[in-house]
Amino acid sequence: MKKKDLDYFKALLTDQLEELLDHADDTVSGMTSQKENFPDPTDRASLEADRNFMLRIRDREHKLIKKIKKTLDRIDAGTFGICESCGEDIGIERLKARPVTTQCIECKIKEEAMEKALGL
Repeated sequence: MKKKDLDYFKALLTDQLEELLDHADDTVSGMTSQKENFPDPTDRASLEADRNFMLRIRDREHKLIKKIKKTLDRIDAGTFGICESCGEDIGIERLKARPVTTQCIECKIKEEAMEKALGL
Protein backbone atom coordinates (compact mmCIF):
# COMPACT_ATOMS: atom_id res chain seq x y z
CA MET A 1 0.00 0.00 0.00
CA LYS A 2 1.22 3.50 -0.79
CA LYS A 3 2.45 5.81 1.96
CA LYS A 4 -0.19 8.36 0.97
CA ASP A 5 -2.96 5.80 1.53
CA LEU A 6 -1.50 4.71 4.86
CA ASP A 7 -1.32 8.34 6.00
CA TYR A 8 -4.95 8.85 4.96
CA PHE A 9 -6.17 5.85 6.94
CA LYS A 10 -4.01 6.69 9.95
CA ALA A 11 -5.45 10.23 10.07
CA LEU A 12 -9.00 8.93 9.56
CA LEU A 13 -8.68 6.37 12.35
CA THR A 14 -6.99 8.80 14.71
CA ASP A 15 -9.83 11.29 14.22
CA GLN A 16 -12.43 8.58 14.84
CA LEU A 17 -10.59 7.45 17.96
CA GLU A 18 -10.43 10.96 19.40
CA GLU A 19 -14.14 11.50 18.71
CA LEU A 20 -15.11 8.21 20.36
CA LEU A 21 -12.96 8.96 23.40
CA ASP A 22 -14.60 12.39 23.73
CA HIS A 23 -18.04 10.73 23.67
CA ALA A 24 -16.95 8.31 26.38
CA ASP A 25 -15.70 11.15 28.58
CA ASP A 26 -18.97 13.04 28.12
CA THR A 27 -20.99 9.97 29.08
CA VAL A 28 -18.99 9.32 32.23
CA SER A 29 -19.17 12.93 33.37
CA GLY A 30 -22.88 13.11 32.51
CA MET A 31 -23.72 10.02 34.51
CA THR A 32 -21.72 10.99 37.56
CA SER A 33 -22.97 14.57 37.73
CA GLN A 34 -26.70 13.79 37.66
CA LYS A 35 -28.04 13.33 41.18
CA GLU A 36 -31.68 13.89 40.39
CA ASN A 37 -34.48 12.67 42.59
CA PHE A 38 -37.69 11.85 40.75
CA PRO A 39 -40.89 11.60 42.77
CA ASP A 40 -42.64 10.05 39.76
CA PRO A 41 -41.59 6.42 39.08
CA THR A 42 -42.35 6.86 35.38
CA ASP A 43 -39.83 9.68 35.07
CA ARG A 44 -37.25 7.61 36.91
CA ALA A 45 -37.90 4.63 34.63
CA SER A 46 -37.54 6.84 31.57
CA LEU A 47 -34.19 8.13 32.83
CA GLU A 48 -32.98 4.58 33.51
CA ALA A 49 -34.07 3.43 30.04
CA ASP A 50 -32.18 6.34 28.47
CA ARG A 51 -29.08 5.52 30.53
CA ASN A 52 -29.22 1.86 29.58
CA PHE A 53 -29.52 2.78 25.91
CA MET A 54 -26.57 5.15 26.20
CA LEU A 55 -24.48 2.48 27.94
CA ARG A 56 -25.22 -0.02 25.15
CA ILE A 57 -24.08 2.53 22.59
CA ARG A 58 -20.91 3.26 24.56
CA ASP A 59 -20.21 -0.46 24.90
CA ARG A 60 -20.32 -0.81 21.12
CA GLU A 61 -18.10 2.25 20.79
CA HIS A 62 -15.67 0.73 23.32
CA LYS A 63 -15.36 -2.35 21.10
CA LEU A 64 -14.76 -0.08 18.11
CA ILE A 65 -12.08 1.83 20.05
CA LYS A 66 -10.21 -1.45 20.63
CA LYS A 67 -10.49 -2.31 16.93
CA ILE A 68 -9.21 1.13 15.93
CA LYS A 69 -6.22 0.82 18.27
CA LYS A 70 -5.38 -2.61 16.83
CA THR A 71 -5.70 -1.21 13.31
CA LEU A 72 -3.35 1.68 14.13
CA ASP A 73 -0.88 -0.91 15.45
CA ARG A 74 -1.21 -2.83 12.16
CA ILE A 75 -0.48 0.36 10.24
CA ASP A 76 2.68 0.88 12.30
CA ALA A 77 3.67 -2.79 11.87
CA GLY A 78 3.13 -2.67 8.10
CA THR A 79 0.39 -5.32 8.02
CA PHE A 80 -2.55 -2.97 7.42
CA GLY A 81 -4.53 -3.78 4.29
CA ILE A 82 -3.50 -7.44 4.21
CA CYS A 83 -6.16 -10.10 4.76
CA GLU A 84 -5.50 -12.15 7.89
CA SER A 85 -7.17 -15.20 6.33
CA CYS A 86 -5.64 -15.47 2.86
CA GLY A 87 -2.78 -12.96 2.90
CA GLU A 88 -4.03 -11.06 -0.13
CA ASP A 89 -4.41 -7.28 -0.25
CA ILE A 90 -7.72 -5.86 0.94
CA GLY A 91 -9.23 -3.49 -1.62
CA ILE A 92 -9.04 0.25 -0.97
CA GLU A 93 -12.80 0.62 -1.41
CA ARG A 94 -13.40 -1.99 1.30
CA LEU A 95 -10.93 -0.26 3.60
CA LYS A 96 -12.65 3.07 3.00
CA ALA A 97 -16.00 1.51 3.90
CA ARG A 98 -14.64 -0.37 6.93
CA PRO A 99 -11.11 0.76 7.85
CA VAL A 100 -10.86 -1.64 10.83
CA THR A 101 -11.49 -4.73 8.71
CA THR A 102 -8.99 -7.57 8.85
CA GLN A 103 -10.36 -9.62 5.96
CA CYS A 104 -10.85 -9.17 2.25
CA ILE A 105 -14.43 -9.29 1.01
CA GLU A 106 -14.13 -12.86 -0.31
CA CYS A 107 -12.89 -14.23 3.03
CA LYS A 108 -15.52 -12.29 4.94
CA ILE A 109 -18.29 -13.65 2.71
CA LYS A 110 -16.99 -17.21 3.29
CA GLU A 111 -16.83 -16.61 7.05
CA GLU A 112 -20.38 -15.26 7.18
CA ALA A 113 -21.67 -18.16 5.06
CA MET A 114 -20.02 -20.60 7.48
CA GLU A 115 -21.52 -18.80 10.49
CA LYS A 116 -24.94 -18.90 8.85
CA ALA A 117 -24.59 -22.60 8.08
CA LEU A 118 -23.58 -23.32 11.68
CA GLY A 119 -26.36 -21.13 13.04
CA LEU A 120 -24.06 -18.71 14.85
